[in-house]
Amino acid sequence: MPPVLARFYDTPPTETGPGTETWICRAANFVVTVSRVAAGAVLTRDNPDEYVLLSNDLAATVTAGTTGAETIEAAPDSLTIVPPGESRIVARTAGTLARVFSAHATDLAAKAANAADYANGAPLVAPLGEWPAPKGGYRLRTYALADHVTEGSFLRVFRTANLMVNPLVPWAAARDVHKLSPHSHGDFEQASLALESTWIHHLRTPWTADMDDWVDDLHAEIGSPSVTVIPPTIVHTSRNIAPMGRLVDVFAPPRLDFLQQGVVRNADDYPMPA
Repeated sequence: MPPVLARFYDTPPTETGPGTETWICRAANFVVTVSRVAAGAVLTRDNPDEYVLLSNDLAATVTAGTTGAETIEAAPDSLTIVPPGESRIVARTAGTLARVFSAHATDLAAKAANAADYANGAPLVAPLGEWPAPKGGYRLRTYALADHVTEGSFLRVFRTANLMVNPLVPWAAARDVHKLSPHSHGDFEQASLALESTWIHHLRTPWTADMDDWVDDLHAEIGSPSVTVIPPTIVHTSRNIAPMGRLVDVFAPPRLDFLQQGVVRNADDYPMPA
């Protein structure tokens, strides 16, 4: 399966509503949506499991539960984990927000612009599986991303029971081309959600014994907002070519290597699988 390059900024929205335009892209185990919203716009959802809200450049009031039993204020540049069941997001200011769902959100996966890419499954991708519920039960959890910057690292990794989301510390300048990080993943996809700046994703398909399978390297320039889904085994690295590069990496299920390295900021809230 080739990489997916979803240029939301250059394509019509998948869904529209009062004060909202939403674009949808999927992978085998997760779905990413980006919405441009007016102040006062409302996004509702009755979701089978947790999802992640990235407020990006706007403030929002988030309510969970059938009677609005739990409400939090999500500040700009925050990450909020929304529990299963009914939820309501009210934009307090205009801007762009993103939501990340697991593939259990089958209605969204079916609406994705690239849904046909997964009509025959994704044989190289390990299944989503079932991970334990969070300690103390499901509830709204919100994190100001500015509070989770570690010197010498761009990682700001958070997880739910089914998802792992890494809103990288923004690059204030174009990324140093002498300090890139080409790597690959054996059995899971990575989505790179670009919320600001222009990016080049460098993608290399490994050679096989059959030369007919060889594919030229891809150096894909892409703006924001956009989603790039990178299949297993593809060697990849990314760099912004304009200031203030804001990029979010998405994985599902959560990555065991990140958990074992101790870089997950909310790891204490979520038990490891048996």
